[in-house]
Amino acid sequence: MTKIVKINMLISCILIVSQASVWAQKEDFYPINTAVASLSIAPDARGGAMGDNGVATGSDIASQYWNPAKYAFNYSNAGIGLSYTPWLRKLVNDVALAYLSGFYKIGQNDNQAIGASLRYFTLGEIAMRANAYEPPSNYLNPYEMALDVSYSRKLSESYSMAVALRYIRSDMNDRESEMTAGNSYAADVAGYLEKYVILGNTESLWTFGFNISNIGTKISYDGGTTNQFIPTVLRLGTGLLYPLDDYNRLGVFFDISKYLVPSYPVNNAATQEEEEEYRKRIKEYNDMPFMTGIFKSFYDAPGGFKEELNEINFSLGAEYSYNDQFFVRGGYYYENPSKGNRQYFSVGAGFRMSVFQLDAAYLISTIPSNPLDQTLRFSLSFDMDGIKNLFR
Repeated sequence: MTKIVKINMLISCILIVSQASVWAQKEDFYPINTAVASLSIAPDARGGAMGDNGVATGSDIASQYWNPAKYAFNYSNAGIGLSYTPWLRKLVNDVALAYLSGFYKIGQNDNQAIGASLRYFTLGEIAMRANAYEPPSNYLNPYEMALDVSYSRKLSESYSMAVALRYIRSDMNDRESEMTAGNSYAADVAGYLEKYVILGNTESLWTFGFNISNIGTKISYDGGTTNQFIPTVLRLGTGLLYPLDDYNRLGVFFDISKYLVPSYPVNNAATQEEEEEYRKRIKEYNDMPFMTGIFKSFYDAPGGFKEELNEINFSLGAEYSYNDQFFVRGGYYYENPSKGNRQYFSVGAGFRMSVFQLDAAYLISTIPSNPLDQTLRFSLSFDMDGIKNLFR
């Protein structure tokens, strides 16, 4: 049986699908290949509205994804939030990401926090047919999920660090073939810094953050014969929150990110000997330990150092807030054309009360015929302190 509908596209290139069709025939198109690519999708509307930016923004409910070290600086003692993202709506109508996250402050000085999140990505319904002219004989409902917990702690008044542990599962739900569910275990290491600085006569808040996420074991769908890297990512970011007056504030944030995943071997074989060498490189790639792959990712690009620089993605975001209740956001994300060509603006807004906060984001592609265009994200979060005070 063959899967006619969409599984190959969605599993193998769900993030680079935006422009893979345009660049696939070019010799310099070398995207980074990973399994469980949905782990790289920004789950929340706040970060999504600022060009997928969040490693150095102020702490919020979704910090578990961007930088769990930020939880230690949250003013609230606890919170919980839910985000929903319909995905690739220009191609399909049943693919979506749901994200549940929360945190709880611990310690006598409220300088520690426990965070957790559950991510569930459904790839919709897949029809299985013997050929294109026969009715479906079976339907699959593949999904990818991740469950994680984090611990963050202030090491000083201005700096915190965090570690997170994660269980990852990718299940194609195909019981009639040799394809099995893939499982992986990963960890994050993150840090966050807040410092007040004087700009002119105004005291502003400068932030810096980093997060190395998904440092973990490779995943296999065939019992270990073929092993794929999960999307290990290094993120660095900085930001500045500037008070315009007593009620109005403006924050500007800049992130860079890079996959810590080695490049897949390129097949340029023209002779039998070169073909054998290529197969040898494929086997080495398949057998490579994940830690070796992380270090190798800094120097193995087919085009040398220049192409290594092309693997760095950029994100610029801004957030305006009035009285810490109304928010307007915007941002831009850039990925090199040879690595996937995701380039888009994003906009969004938010509204906060003492009990809850509602956010929305909208993606506007700058690349023609981009399936990611018009992507919507929605987030709803609850402040447990606000709920407690409401009942009091």
